[in-house]
Amino acid sequence: MNATGPFLDLAARRAELTPHRPAVHWRGAWIDYATLDARAERLAGRLHAEGVRKGDRVSILAHNHLAHLDLILATPKAGFVYAPFNTRLADAEQRALADDLRPSLLLHDDAHAAGAAATGLRRVPLASYDAWLGDPPPAPRPDLGPEDPQMILLTGGTTGLPKGAVQPYRQGLANAENTVLSWGLRDSDCCVQATPCFHAAVNALTLPLLHLGGRVALLERFDPSAYLARIRDADATLMFLVPTMYRAVIDDPGFAETDFGRIRWAISGGAPCPEPVRAAFAARGVRFKQGYGLSEAGVNCFAIDLDDADAHPDAVGVPVLRGAAAVRRADGTPCEDDEVGELTLAGPHLFSGYFERPDATAEVLRDGWLWTGDLATRDAAGRYRIVGRRKEMFISGGENVYPAEIERALARHPGVSECAVVGVPDDRWGEVGLAAVVPDAGVAELDAETLRAWLQERIARYKVPKHVRIVDALPKSGAGKIVKARLAGLLEEAPE
Repeated sequence: MNATGPFLDLAARRAELTPHRPAVHWRGAWIDYATLDARAERLAGRLHAEGVRKGDRVSILAHNHLAHLDLILATPKAGFVYAPFNTRLADAEQRALADDLRPSLLLHDDAHAAGAAATGLRRVPLASYDAWLGDPPPAPRPDLGPEDPQMILLTGGTTGLPKGAVQPYRQGLANAENTVLSWGLRDSDCCVQATPCFHAAVNALTLPLLHLGGRVALLERFDPSAYLARIRDADATLMFLVPTMYRAVIDDPGFAETDFGRIRWAISGGAPCPEPVRAAFAARGVRFKQGYGLSEAGVNCFAIDLDDADAHPDAVGVPVLRGAAAVRRADGTPCEDDEVGELTLAGPHLFSGYFERPDATAEVLRDGWLWTGDLATRDAAGRYRIVGRRKEMFISGGENVYPAEIERALARHPGVSECAVVGVPDDRWGEVGLAAVVPDAGVAELDAETLRAWLQERIARYKVPKHVRIVDALPKSGAGKIVKARLAGLLEEAPE
């Protein structure tokens, strides 16, 4: 066996270190680390008995379920690769994903039975999961090293079939170390995993806390009332959600009654958190940080202390302990302070590449640096700020326009609940902005001219969207991110 192999088995090591400490809260009860390890051992044995071998993919199509964590923790015990499916994809897309990843087995819940059947894969329903596990002989220990793949996590996939980001054991270990040491996690900490487990956000707090011996409360599906209840019942100390989820939480009637006294801080991922959301939590005594990460790196890439986060709420901070960052021009040269360029990252927390897509891998991994596709700035103090996606930036009348800047200004309007901005073609200016806006609950009327007048007082006139559409909801991905590719179609609707 490779000498590093035993040290990759997180569940086994934690079962030795803290066997009786509660690890995961699932369906009304805490599971300790010894039990978590035993479950992973049973799963590894069952998968080996089913013919799964080192390097084979094993997938799951389900809402958050203990089986997600079982699979992740069983990977070093049997050598297979955890490759979860996105629950939001259509049946035809699930079939295409199955053809791409070619997993040996697919676990699924009842809610996604049709999508699972559409894949044509060998399937195991989670309704009979515990009986299926049984009590098999242990799986032979595989020969594993830090560069062997542990997971294949799907990228956003907002256009076309998502790519599979191959994450080696080295990446998960580096991310856990970076998060624990750079964010100051404690073994007494607890978070609620409410974002989808199939998403890279499972690496944000859940897996680092399991490395540390902390606690994780698993929420099957995000519901603001259920989330607030789990925060209370599990004595959570940390919060991680995407902005749309935080917005739903503050709109819930239980928000005003929830005691957040144990929460040390909340961190927002996926997109910048609007100031009104931050202010609502601040009024309840919760301090906010802005996070940044992606499946291809970490997922946690920056750290910021609370005082700095209060003073600079639009900043993600400085690179994590074992990470490096640089803002670069298209030719690779570094940008000056406060100059917008593409964010590049380096360190042991980078992925190996995209599954069976060498051209796509070579496009983003260059000379040891990951070109993220995100636009950023670095100020004189070394703080980084995310400006937006390179592909989302549009040029209007020769001027660069960054949708994230417009969205931040729009979100401060008291009548705006959510918003998103994209560039659309224009005969005169080349491109102009299209803003989709969801009114806040209780707002009787919100019109385009009022919003444009609001923006003209806060941003340059050329940045003010020419088109504004008031909508009931914004299209979202399974991870809760806004799917901007679907917004351009609003241009065909009746003028505001």
